[in-house]
Amino acid sequence: MAEESFAEILERSTLRCREADAPLAERLQLFADDVRTLSPDFAEIVERMIARLQASGAGLAAPSIGQPMPSFFLPNQDGELVSLEQLLGQGPLVIAFHRGHWCPYCRINADALAKIHPAIVDLGAKIVAITPEVEHFTSELKSDAKAPFPVLTDLDNGYALELNLAIWINDEKREAMTAAGWNISAFQANDHWTLPIPATFIIGTDGLVKARFVDPDYRKRMPVEDIISALRAR
Repeated sequence: MAEESFAEILERSTLRCREADAPLAERLQLFADDVRTLSPDFAEIVERMIARLQASGAGLAAPSIGQPMPSFFLPNQDGELVSLEQLLGQGPLVIAFHRGHWCPYCRINADALAKIHPAIVDLGAKIVAITPEVEHFTSELKSDAKAPFPVLTDLDNGYALELNLAIWINDEKREAMTAAGWNISAFQANDHWTLPIPATFIIGTDGLVKARFVDPDYRKRMPVEDIISALRAR
């Protein structure tokens, strides 16, 4: 029998953390703790990459509160083109960038968003997720989370680049991810090894950013309570 990859071993942890009866931040931290326990070397590589991104100011130039959100025109998981203006015509919007269907933190976060979707709809708003993955894999993320919201493909991270959210995965992290079983080239249909900072933006019907969460530490995401509060305060 073939030896399990690091990614396969962590699949069990992902499922456990996703279903844990705890706030999102605690579930994400629980998974990060599992990573450190299972592979201290991998965890240290993550820490070095995050420190590099923080030192370079990654994400600081992303759209701020009160600024207009740049328009997009991206395909969803069914290949249908969707625009920002089209979505805002239906109410305020939560835009959540995810690294991909392979990312355990993104799967935990997507599950949390799916669970608050009814409350978002009750507030007259919608959620849309954006990843750099091609259609087949955006469908996997949507299916895995049982998400009632669309997942859009930002091919080659073009929109993330426009928003100053795209980051380059350096050689050390790329080699560690590939060895662990996460070769993202196949998922993105390119070999650029860039990913978005998994940021979240709350956009009003006027197209302006009402709230945001941007952190190059991909283990952290906007608390779902903050999303609800921002929509209530709009």
